Amino acid sequence: MPAPVSGRLLFPLLWGRAFYIMPPMIRYGASGWRGVLSDDFTFHCVRRVAHVLSQYVKENPEFGVASPEYRALLGGSKAPAPVVVIGYDTRFLAEELAHEAALVLASDGVKTLVSAGDLPTPAVGCVVRRHKAVGGLTVTGSRAPAEFGGMKWTPFWGGAAPPSITEDIDRRLELLGSHPIKTMAIDRSLRESWIVSTDFREEYFEQVLSLLDVKAIKKARLKVGVDVMHGAARLYLRPLLERLGVSVTALREKRDVLFGGQAPEPSPSSLAGLSDLVKRNRLHLGLACDGDGDRFGVLDAGGEWLSADDILGMVFEHLATRRGMRGKVVRSVVTSHFVDAVAKSHGLETRETQVGFRHIGEHLRTGQYLLGGEESGGLSIAGHVPDKDGILACLLVLEVACAEGVPLARFRDRLFKRVGAFHHGKDRLRLERSRQALEVEERLRVRPPLELAGGSVWRIDLSDGFKFILRDGSWLCVRSQPPEPVFRIYAEAPTPKKLDALLAAGKKLLQGRF
Repeated sequence: MPAPVSGRLLFPLLWGRAFYIMPPMIRYGASGWRGVLSDDFTFHCVRRVAHVLSQYVKENPEFGVASPEYRALLGGSKAPAPVVVIGYDTRFLAEELAHEAALVLASDGVKTLVSAGDLPTPAVGCVVRRHKAVGGLTVTGSRAPAEFGGMKWTPFWGGAAPPSITEDIDRRLELLGSHPIKTMAIDRSLRESWIVSTDFREEYFEQVLSLLDVKAIKKARLKVGVDVMHGAARLYLRPLLERLGVSVTALREKRDVLFGGQAPEPSPSSLAGLSDLVKRNRLHLGLACDGDGDRFGVLDAGGEWLSADDILGMVFEHLATRRGMRGKVVRSVVTSHFVDAVAKSHGLETRETQVGFRHIGEHLRTGQYLLGGEESGGLSIAGHVPDKDGILACLLVLEVACAEGVPLARFRDRLFKRVGAFHHGKDRLRLERSRQALEVEERLRVRPPLELAGGSVWRIDLSDGFKFILRDGSWLCVRSQPPEPVFRIYAEAPTPKKLDALLAAGKKLLQGRF
């Protein structure tokens, strides 16, 4: 029986309240809502979002408690009072803000299971499904710098919310106006069990371990370095590895609301300390997660960075060959075609989506896909939540290393010899004025290039930005990032030289010098 939440952990006022302050504008986007702490991201704004979510789950017939799909999840029984799982990361005031949201939900007639400690975002999805909750609310800024806070809604299937939900939430926020937001008194919420504190770690551990070849990992007894970047994976990644018999040396596990002065996003530069640790201690791998545990970073033996694009292809090959698993691949439009080639070698198809794991998750929900992934460090597999999970990704990479040996680059190179080489890179370009971005997009629509880096353009994909596919399989994609006058440039080619030429061509194309 979970213990009731401690009043000490809640924002310490012991009576019900109603708030009438006119808040700043809240824009609930594709990945939830983020804002600067104490400027945009405030207690009052968190209350407003929590209130809108409570109304959503009670009123929406398609995705709320009245949903036929949700009733089926409950075995056809009558839907009880809605229950929401609440988690939070290691950011400043994240725990207090999470409990404040719980008091709003309680006042609105929604019960909550609040994590007893910081909880990775993918674990929230797992817990939502296990407890048959109507959804999960995570107070997290993900990989954003320390001055940002955020909130993310996870529907009852445990994946990212699709546009139909995020747009509905956004409209409700716009219509809320100066409506007073009430909270339940803390003593009543505890006495009547509207808010219950729960340690979800064992539930998540059981789910993740069920997806791994535990015997093979324990037998290999590898040595790894771990860097959770002071984030929410700090109580999850190392304990899971140790249960698997892995010798672990950990970095940055202590909570630091400033994340050591840098954004908690795994990259070659941000993981320099982990790279040194892997080289100095002769470890087999370096494994890392971002601030909320949904993205991953991997360093090979010797401390060399392995891109997410390479990891996706290697993990799929391992699952299909060593584990005998079957299913299609789904990836974003800017992710390497390496995993496509690996899947094709097994007679399996690939589906391409717009950027954002919510699009990938919609396909994973169908049960037809073995693996979904994106170049920014997102991965999930069949049998798991249809959302990215950096912790699971790290453990799958470990399993690959146990089966194929290290360095993993040797395994990747063997695959390149079999299915072709894929060198992937990216860059960005900031224009001087916002209007220039619109002018660039108009120019690319009207006069697209017919040749890039010495190769003819065979096909143009306009599903998300401008993706120019060459006859040899190389490609270049440019995507704007409104409202900023910034373009992201992605490219892939069979050789590093051709890759560099495509990235340079992308900059010239955006600058109008092509």
